[in-house]
Amino acid sequence: MNEYVENGNLKIASVLYDFVNSEVLPGSGLSKDAFWTNLEKLIDELSPENKALLARRDDFQKKINSWHLENKGEYDFDKNKEFLQEIGYLEPKPEEFKISTDNVDDEIALQGGPQLVVPINNPRYAINAANARWGSLYDALYGTDAISEENGTERRKGYNPLRGAKVITYGKGFLDQAVPLANASHSDAVKYSIINKDLLVKLSNGETVGLKDPSKLIGYQGQAEEPVALLLKNNRIHLEIQIDRNHPIGKADSAGVKDILLEAAITTIMDCEDSVAAVDAEDKVEVYRSWLGLIKGDIAATFAKGKGEMVRTLNPDRVYKTVNGGTISLSGRSLMFIRNVGHLMTSNAILDKNGHEVPEGILDGVFTSLISKHEILGNSKYKNSVKGSIYIVKPKMHGSEEAAFANKLFGRIEDLIDLKRNTIKIGVMDEERRTSLNLKACIREVKERVAFINTGFLDRTGDEMHTSMEAGPMIRKGDMKTSVWLNSYEKSNVFAGLDCGLQGRAQIGKGMWAMPDLMAGMLEQKIGHLKAGANTAWVPSPTAATLHATHYHLIDALEVQNKLKKESTDLVDGILQVPVEQNPHWTSEEIQQELDNNAQGILGYVVRWVEQGVGCSKVLDINNIGLMEDRATLRISSQHIANWLHHGICTKEQVVETLQRMAKVVDQQNAGDAAYRPMAPNFEDSVAFQAASDLIFLGYSQPSGYTEPILHRRRIEAKAKFQAQKVQ
Repeated sequence: MNEYVENGNLKIASVLYDFVNSEVLPGSGLSKDAFWTNLEKLIDELSPENKALLARRDDFQKKINSWHLENKGEYDFDKNKEFLQEIGYLEPKPEEFKISTDNVDDEIALQGGPQLVVPINNPRYAINAANARWGSLYDALYGTDAISEENGTERRKGYNPLRGAKVITYGKGFLDQAVPLANASHSDAVKYSIINKDLLVKLSNGETVGLKDPSKLIGYQGQAEEPVALLLKNNRIHLEIQIDRNHPIGKADSAGVKDILLEAAITTIMDCEDSVAAVDAEDKVEVYRSWLGLIKGDIAATFAKGKGEMVRTLNPDRVYKTVNGGTISLSGRSLMFIRNVGHLMTSNAILDKNGHEVPEGILDGVFTSLISKHEILGNSKYKNSVKGSIYIVKPKMHGSEEAAFANKLFGRIEDLIDLKRNTIKIGVMDEERRTSLNLKACIREVKERVAFINTGFLDRTGDEMHTSMEAGPMIRKGDMKTSVWLNSYEKSNVFAGLDCGLQGRAQIGKGMWAMPDLMAGMLEQKIGHLKAGANTAWVPSPTAATLHATHYHLIDALEVQNKLKKESTDLVDGILQVPVEQNPHWTSEEIQQELDNNAQGILGYVVRWVEQGVGCSKVLDINNIGLMEDRATLRISSQHIANWLHHGICTKEQVVETLQRMAKVVDQQNAGDAAYRPMAPNFEDSVAFQAASDLIFLGYSQPSGYTEPILHRRRIEAKAKFQAQKVQ
């Protein structure tokens, strides 16, 4: 239970109060008394509006449910669209406008590149993500299935020279595509030198050539005639050819090249939301303390490696000489966004004048911005934003009213902590149906501070199913990716972003590749995100970021966007195509297969979230393929089963049997985890199993199909239970 400190009419958990007063406010330019007094005013003003917006969501859902029930068996697309317009769910199209966001860093406004999302409450993961701005292409290729393993080129203990040769061949081929030589291949190079401000490459046949485009040379390290590193730039993203003839790899390379370093995770979302299990004041302080360490640059993580310990800290900037005698410095770290929670949940970290929990999204906005102010004031070792901006990703907003509320909240926070208007930039996650249908109206409400939009399959599909729960049984989950509504939504997001002028001012992003062990598949498929007009896309690991970075050298996202501008069209009617199976004809085996897949995925993730507090990890699916999962996984899977239950595709008894059988599978998959608590056979005693059951059997009534209310309640229960067991 939290201990509280009273300040004015607020009751603040002492762990939060002490943290803010002793670690955050000093050096912020704000006095303790003024801060807490003004925070109380902000809470009093905005909490009722937050609550009213949630009530409006519920009202929309009730009306939509009623309409589908009243029109059961007589669904008419035009009548449904007209109904949604009448109730205000489908908003009028806004007049044409362009966003005017200022002071956006180049990594967001101009550069295309991979984006990581990482749970901020794990300092080691957060540091690794920040340091993933640069990654070794050779390591990424050698250690993954991006390079095949036939004919003796398998991965094994110790270095495999045959595999290494295959990696180097791949790397040189990549250089030929990204920074080609004039009428020659990098594989024929025997020496790289900078002579008279140009890169000259001596070939194995004795000839000397330069770059096909000499302007791609940006700088170097070492001596001009014997550089140890060459910095090149292609499609606004950098790479570095590293040269060391004494290195084991460089020694065997004709030109002494030991590695190709790629600018990889250009940006990273440090996540307070879906990948984090933070359910009380103590958890929230852990989240905020990690953000403070990242902002101030003094975060460190100590972990065991072999027989010793390692300490990981943030990488310094990278400095190069230019051919004109100057120097150039590039950030050694990914530019960081901070993802706050949405509008739904409240937190017991602070109680208002009525003793009610305060909206968690308000607290996240205030405290993450207050922490970020230290960088603006110069209280940090490194620069995150050279433009002096704070980047907050705001998830799970429904329609333009909620975007407007976020804009108001950010403005009030700027006033509270004494920042210039629109210092705080917003990332709008297009992952709710009402936002997808009204995306331009949403962007209009934040047009002076928007810096990011993106799409997300899992949450967006979860909301699609929950919103239209009464429309009928949904198609199988795997069929959603080829459905009309989803493809219309993905295209519409890009068109809306381009129409509203995001190009050159903001990111247009795409979702996650969830399989960190299947990099060959990622290289084959994820290039499609650039072809679809995105200039960033989510990846599950630093290694994946390095490999995905190759796509941004092969395709210029800016050129793709320029073409798409001419193709932009209204896709609202496509988005409104509800993915209902009109004549369900699935066999009993197909139905059971769907249930097994969904139930195993729910259980595999929930058991770690609820009982270990792990919000994001690689979870084995039903085929023992590791998937990088976060809370959105639960929303789509639980809503799908809830929908089939509601429409009689399956029975409660069948789902219970499936859950119990899949619990045993998950137990076996986690048998090697000493901290794991088996769910079987005592299902009634397993908090995790009960949480998974709640997500399904209470799924119909959950607000927008969200999982947070159940997960938070069950996590608090588990923490109390395990603490009591320790005491005994």
